[in-house]
Amino acid sequence: MIVGAGFGGLAAARALTKDTSQIRVTLIDKRNHHTFQPLLYQVATAGLDAGDVCYPTRRFARGNDALTSLQGEVTGIDFDAQTISLADNSTVDYDSLILAMGGVTADFGVPGVTDHAFGLKSAAEADALRSHVISQFETEANRRGRGAEADHAPTTIVVVGGGPTGVEMAGGYAELTSRVLLPDYPELDPAIVRVILVEGRDALLAGFAPKLQANAVRTLEKMGVEVMLNTQVAEVGASSVTFADGSSVDTATVVWAAGIRAHPLAEQLGLDVDRAGRVAIDDQLRLPGKPNVYAIGDLAAIPYEDGLAPQVAPVAIQGGEHVAERIIESMSGIDTAAPPFAYFDKGSMATIGRNAAVVELPNGWTISGFPGWVVWLGLHLIMLMGFRNRASVFVNWAWNYLTYDRGSRAVIEPTHRPELDSRG
Repeated sequence: MIVGAGFGGLAAARALTKDTSQIRVTLIDKRNHHTFQPLLYQVATAGLDAGDVCYPTRRFARGNDALTSLQGEVTGIDFDAQTISLADNSTVDYDSLILAMGGVTADFGVPGVTDHAFGLKSAAEADALRSHVISQFETEANRRGRGAEADHAPTTIVVVGGGPTGVEMAGGYAELTSRVLLPDYPELDPAIVRVILVEGRDALLAGFAPKLQANAVRTLEKMGVEVMLNTQVAEVGASSVTFADGSSVDTATVVWAAGIRAHPLAEQLGLDVDRAGRVAIDDQLRLPGKPNVYAIGDLAAIPYEDGLAPQVAPVAIQGGEHVAERIIESMSGIDTAAPPFAYFDKGSMATIGRNAAVVELPNGWTISGFPGWVVWLGLHLIMLMGFRNRASVFVNWAWNYLTYDRGSRAVIEPTHRPELDSRG
């Protein structure tokens, strides 16, 4: 039984059912699709449609008699009886269990984040954010058309968090506002359109080489993004964001890309978790005292170098493949000392905007600018599931590049901000 159809869950399911007929796998997720989260920011910035980054889990299971897809929300697990309870009051049994629920938005206790900020962990959140931003521009254009005084809040976008997601969001909104929305709304004064990126540390893209961090700041500022380093958010309101120094910015759109926390189900189950909600595991990614229960990806506190492995897709994928090997060996009666799980870092990357990305390889080599952007595009096309998705994304990217246009600008109701996706 695999709980979670993210990168780790799908990697485990694929590996478990590839070369054996002994194992039957059930993949449970509260949604009926896998979400390619690295491209959610493009849905939120009108570059792609939600369907381009979602892949049906039943399509993933089609033609594989050993794999079953089940849509359901897990509400409890009885580890002694080896049963899983679902929200519809049904239960399912398991012999081996892989917990791969991923992570949720972390608000770090900042007042107002849950009520007023947008997260970016699901296609629904990305769609809602896109609709909200465009609706704000519509509202302000209507006001200006009636001769009302300009209001900065509707056309100011504040992105909190200077990691890859925050950098990509800020760059995406800078391009969307300058190249698409301002031409669409000639009533608006470009001076009232702002994109602000807020980071609490003294550099963007923590963990990247210093020259890539500096490159990201230069590129974003050249695109018109206001980069605020060493700035802590104290509170998020309905129409403003307040910083620790007492200053504030009027805005109706705050995108919270400041952090991630493990899925709350682990803590609800009474498992041993750290401050970020990650589950304690042994060197085989098993829960202590539960030899047939594994935790992978964002959910697991996996030791790496001087800390813990980052909560990124490659860690989840490698963990899913490792756990699958251990389960297959167990089913086959192989009783040898298995090597501990060791995450292999293949590098990091982030796109900043058109013709601009930063890539850092494990050997210390770095790529930036147009070459880095091409590498970023190619890798994400390869990682996308399904030929239709790849073809649709490629066509959209080509159209955006050639015309500077964004095709996904429809406002989908409702346009209000949904609650942060706190259940994964």
